Amino acid sequence: MATKKAAPAPTKPKAKTLMTKLGDAVESAKSKAQQVGASIAKRAEGAAAEAKREVRKAASVVEKKAHTAKVKMQRKVHAVEVDAKKALGKAERTVKSKARAAKADGQKVLVKAERAVKRQVKAAATGAKKAAVKVEQAMQTKPAAKRAAPAAKKATARKPAAAPAKKAPAKSAPAKKAPAKSAASKRAASKTAASKTATR
Repeated sequence: MATKKAAPAPTKPKAKTLMTKLGDAVESAKSKAQQVGASIAKRAEGAAAEAKREVRKAASVVEKKAHTAKVKMQRKVHAVEVDAKKALGKAERTVKSKARAAKADGQKVLVKAERAVKRQVKAAATGAKKAAVKVEQAMQTKPAAKRAAPAAKKATARKPAAAPAKKAPAKSAPAKKAPAKSAASKRAASKTAASKTATR
């Protein structure tokens, strides 16, 4: 009977089943944790890839914007350079035109001055000619008057004082005044010649 009481040993298999259950639970938990970690890692990799893509997109957008801004600035600089060149060309043209106008005005003034000087020289020459003609006429009239006066004196000296009948020849003395008339005619001729030269 004592041998029959020591028989309850079959409880060991129950303990094994609990251990196995615990091991299975631990293994299942490990596998689930691995699966969750793998899924988390995959999600993290996807998020990182998306972040890289977004960064690349943002960088490309920034590069495009920078390029467009650079092109715009270059265009503006080129436009400013073109405007400056145009303004410089206009300024040079205005300066050249003003210089040409000033040169033309100076030439006109010089021509006018030369004409005025020529006119004054001509007027002075005509005046000198007229004065020379007058001097010549005066020089010609003075000797004629001097010659006529001695001739009259000689005629009066030759006349006899007591002979009243010979007064008739005294009238012939004025005949020697003909050179005076010729001097007057010479004056008129010289005046006409001077007027002709002046009109020329």
